[in-house]
Amino acid sequence: MSENISISTLSGDADFKAYVARPADEPKAAIVVIQEIFGVNAGIRRKCDKLAEQGYLAVAPDLFWRMQPGIELDPDIEPEMQEALDWMGKFDQDEGVRDIEATIKWAREETGGKKVGAVGYCLGGRLAYMTAARTDSDATVGYYAVGVDELLREKDAIANPLILHIPTEDGFVDKETQQKMHEGLDSHPKSTLYDYEGMDHGFATEFGQRRNEENADLADKRTADFFETHLA
Repeated sequence: MSENISISTLSGDADFKAYVARPADEPKAAIVVIQEIFGVNAGIRRKCDKLAEQGYLAVAPDLFWRMQPGIELDPDIEPEMQEALDWMGKFDQDEGVRDIEATIKWAREETGGKKVGAVGYCLGGRLAYMTAARTDSDATVGYYAVGVDELLREKDAIANPLILHIPTEDGFVDKETQQKMHEGLDSHPKSTLYDYEGMDHGFATEFGQRRNEENADLADKRTADFFETHLA
């Protein structure tokens, strides 16, 4: 079952929308799904639906709501890709993480105090790393996170398990940045980095031209096993 709900900000002075997918039975835990630069579009909603099929309460907050609520874009349509990049440039990431924290708080209350994890993609992958460092997420996963090399100073704050899925031919994350991510995080006791040889940004998307079935399945299997270990 899916629905759109409202979640209060941490300050309690505003609400933002979120897409929620609920499992058929009592959820074993909750997972916050962190959007790409394309908003809470069909692909992100499908990520939530699949997590609900696995027994989780899945919730995807609209993180762009302060700029324009309800943005939904398609990366395979060039003007929409450019629009998405424009939104990313205007987006306040620190505010976004606070909205993710508010969503985690909502999910804990909604499940009666069960564990809450997070998974993010693209910009959401970067926000997932920030979520691992700045919130009490119980387990966090980032797919093709951008700009993590700029955030390595926050790694000592990561207290719970983190996975980062790294495509080696990511058009938005060059080889030097990937190397810095490995140098900074491979020895961290809570982090695990997986490389996907020859893959580009967006390889695990649900729909569209970017998806690579074999590697998407591998990454998603690792994610599913990770959440089963740390959330269930």
